[in-house]
Amino acid sequence: MSSDSPVPPTPSLKGGCFCGAIRYRITGPVLVSAQCHCEDCRKTIGATSVSWFTINEVDLHWVSGEPTRFASSAPVVRTFCGVCGTSLSYEHGARPGQVDITTATLDNPEKITPSKDIFCAEKISWVPFHTQVHE
Repeated sequence: MSSDSPVPPTPSLKGGCFCGAIRYRITGPVLVSAQCHCEDCRKTIGATSVSWFTINEVDLHWVSGEPTRFASSAPVVRTFCGVCGTSLSYEHGARPGQVDITTATLDNPEKITPSKDIFCAEKISWVPFHTQVHE
């Protein structure tokens, strides 16, 4: 995801995986949020699209458990829970110091609304857009 103008600061966000083995806390601002339609995200998550939000890596704190890292494609590293399989984060070598977090893993995902749809050329035809901005 590109770095657009930051979303207004949010208080500390908390989340984790489905089984509870991994918990995280985010202490800094959300930089951007998006609904991704790329084939890689769809395949690794098993969904028609996925909501992500970007933060500075220094603002992500793993509170309990340690996610499993998977180099899904150069230079991308994704993390997930090794127990239940929940997808947690995405890091791209072109954006050092930033990490994307799967919005649905937040304790309250309603706090982060996607500001744009990305990789729209790869969108499945019957999946609706989630925003008015299509990249």
